[in-house]
Amino acid sequence: MAEHRQETIPGAAPADGDSGSGPAPYPVGRYAAALRDFLRKRARVQVIGEVTNLRLTAKAAYFELRDADGAIPCSMWRNDWDRMKLPDGAVRDGTEVVVFGGPDYYPGSATASPSFSFRCMRLRLAGEGDLLARLAELRRKLSAEGLFEPQKRLPRPVLPRTIGIVTGRGSAAEADLLAGLARRSWAGRTVFAHPPVQDRHAAPKIARALSDLAALPEVEVIVVARGGGSLADLWAFCDETLCRTVALLRVPVVSAVGHESDRTLIDDVAAVCCSTPTHAIEEAVRVDVADQHVRLAADAARLCGRGREAGRGRARHLAAVARALGHHTEGQRRYLHQKIREIRASSSRVIARDAGDGARRALVLARKRRAALHAAGTAGDRTVARAAVLERHSRTAAASRSADLRRIAQTLAAHDPDRVLERGYAIVTDAGGEEIVTAAAEARRRERLRVRFSDDDVLTEVIDDD
Repeated sequence: MAEHRQETIPGAAPADGDSGSGPAPYPVGRYAAALRDFLRKRARVQVIGEVTNLRLTAKAAYFELRDADGAIPCSMWRNDWDRMKLPDGAVRDGTEVVVFGGPDYYPGSATASPSFSFRCMRLRLAGEGDLLARLAELRRKLSAEGLFEPQKRLPRPVLPRTIGIVTGRGSAAEADLLAGLARRSWAGRTVFAHPPVQDRHAAPKIARALSDLAALPEVEVIVVARGGGSLADLWAFCDETLCRTVALLRVPVVSAVGHESDRTLIDDVAAVCCSTPTHAIEEAVRVDVADQHVRLAADAARLCGRGREAGRGRARHLAAVARALGHHTEGQRRYLHQKIREIRASSSRVIARDAGDGARRALVLARKRRAALHAAGTAGDRTVARAAVLERHSRTAAASRSADLRRIAQTLAAHDPDRVLERGYAIVTDAGGEEIVTAAAEARRRERLRVRFSDDDVLTEVIDDD
C-alpha cells in the first residue's frame, strides 16, 4: 500500500485550533507569503529563449520567454531595464535574449490576483543580437568622443589624380570598383592594398593598409570596399582601433562595406558612407569624365555656331547701316545743292536791287569795324591790368607762405632734441637705449645706463656714494 507523504513549507504553520487525523488547513495568505519566500531563495540561473508579448509599463517590463519545449512568464523592473541602455527596438518580439534571475511569486491580495514570474535582474541579446548591442555601445562611445565628425570636415577633390583602394584581392568588390572607374572614363592612378577583410586578424591589417595609403602624399582619397555578409562576417569593420585610425587620417575615406541594409561602424566614421562599390566610385570621382567630354564638345560646337551666327548677323547689320548712311548722305547732298542754288539766286537779286546802297553800307561797315577794333583794344587793356594784379597777388602770397615756412622751421628746430644736446644737455636711458630715465631713484635701481650726447652715446655704470 502506497505511503502518503506530507511536506511542510517553512513559515506556513497551520491555523490554531485545527484537529483531526489529516494535515491542518493553512491560511491562504500565510501560505502564499511562505511560497513567495521559498521561491525567492531558489538559485539564480541564466535562461535563453525568444521574447514574445513584450509590454513596457512605467514600473516594469513584462514578456514571455519561449523555445520549442516551453515558456515562462518574465518580468523586470523598469529601472533595471533602462540601466541596460539598449537601442530603441533592440529587444522586440522574436529577439533571442539571455536573462539572469530566479523564480518569484506575487501573493496577491483580497482585490488583486496572484501571479508567478521569472524575475529578471539582467538581460543581454544573444547571438547576433549580442553583437548589435556591443556595436550600439561602441557607436555611442565614439559619437560622444566626437570621432564621427573629423572625416566629414575634410575637403574631397572633385576629380582626384590618385585613389587608394582597400579591398579583398580578386573580390567582386574590386571588380565593381574597376568597372565603375572605367564607366566614368577616369584615367588617374589607383594604389591597391589587399588586406584580409574577414577574420579576427583582419582589423589591424586593414588599419595598417589605410595608414600606409594615407602616408603617400599623392593619394587624395581612399575607398574601402567589401561585399555583404552577416554581422559576424563584417565585424572586422566595427573594430574600435580601426575606426579611431580612420577618424584621424588626413585623407578622406569613402566606405562601401556590405550591402545597402548593412551598417558597420566604419560607415559612421568615414567621410562618406556608400551602399555599393559603384556608389563609392561616384563619390570618390564626382565627375563623369566621358559625360563631361561630350558636354564640352557640345558646348564648343554650340559656341562655334553661335559665333558664326553672330558674325553673319553683325555683317548684315553693318551692311544695312552702310546703305542707310549712303542714302541719307545723298539726300543731304541734294538738299545742300538746292540751298546753294537758292542762295546764289537770292544774292544776285539782292545785289542787283541794292546796288545803289553799296556806298552807304560800306560806310556803315567801316564804322562798325572801327567800333569793334576799339572794343577789342579796351578789352586787351583790361586783360593786361588784371594779369598785373594777379601777378602781384601771387608774389605776395608766395612771400607770405615762405615766411610762414621759415617760422615753422625755426620753431621745429628749437624743439629738436639734437639741438638741445648741442647746447650741452644729455639724455639718459637704460642700457638698451629704449627707456628714458628721468629720476635719480630709477637711475640708482639700474646698474648700467646709456648717456646720449650730441655726437655719440656713452655706456656708464651707476655708483651711488650713499
